[in-house]
Amino acid sequence: MSIPDLTNRIALVTGASRGIGYQIAKQMAAAGAHVIAVARTVGGLEDLDDEIKEERARTGKGEATLVPLDLADMQGIDRLGGAINDRWGKLDILVANAGVLGTISPVGHVEAKVFEKVMNINVTSTWRLIRSVDPLLRKSDAGRAILLSSAAAHSARAFWAPYAASKAAVEAMARSWADEAKTFSLRVNSVDPGRTRTAMRAQAVPGEDPLTLPHPSEVAARIVPLADPALERTGEIYQAQPDRWVRYQMPA
Repeated sequence: MSIPDLTNRIALVTGASRGIGYQIAKQMAAAGAHVIAVARTVGGLEDLDDEIKEERARTGKGEATLVPLDLADMQGIDRLGGAINDRWGKLDILVANAGVLGTISPVGHVEAKVFEKVMNINVTSTWRLIRSVDPLLRKSDAGRAILLSSAAAHSARAFWAPYAASKAAVEAMARSWADEAKTFSLRVNSVDPGRTRTAMRAQAVPGEDPLTLPHPSEVAARIVPLADPALERTGEIYQAQPDRWVRYQMPA
């Protein structure tokens, strides 16, 4: 899939200060979108803004609005939807990328505060974000929602229980949302980005050589096409591979 033309589209990207979210935001801006970049780390957002401004100076495409926000701030998420409505009156693209790993541990050894944080950030804040922007996406002529998932949701490997459970919940929520919205112009899909050279991957697999993994920019280039206004598929789960997309076969 090639990068679509996103000229004049309004795109909200969470976790945009580093890794896959940073690269998705950068590539969407380069494709013409106005990116609302959300993250906790102000420095990373400022770096992103600098790159987007440099690209705009060269090509005339792309802009960014920076939103420093911890997704544990549920009322802040609510206010974000209201602010987008006041400024633009709609939202064209949502990329729910932000998430936390928690700990790799036997499920009975996971601390309650760790489990609760994983569920709060990965599941509850995603639901709160959906609730905040769903009306705005329905105002778009081609609303697109992309929710980041993980193979852990399906493999349910030992020691990954909290993270796996959280991503399975996100996928189920995305499919239900897609079914609710199928009579509208809104399309909702989940993406497993696969093994990627990110800080979270290094935390999960500390002995792995990062240079053997795809760079986040490569993975982002396979995710951005799901924001294409011409996309028709919805309620599906995609897995990024180096040379192709693999679509999970889901039950009817």
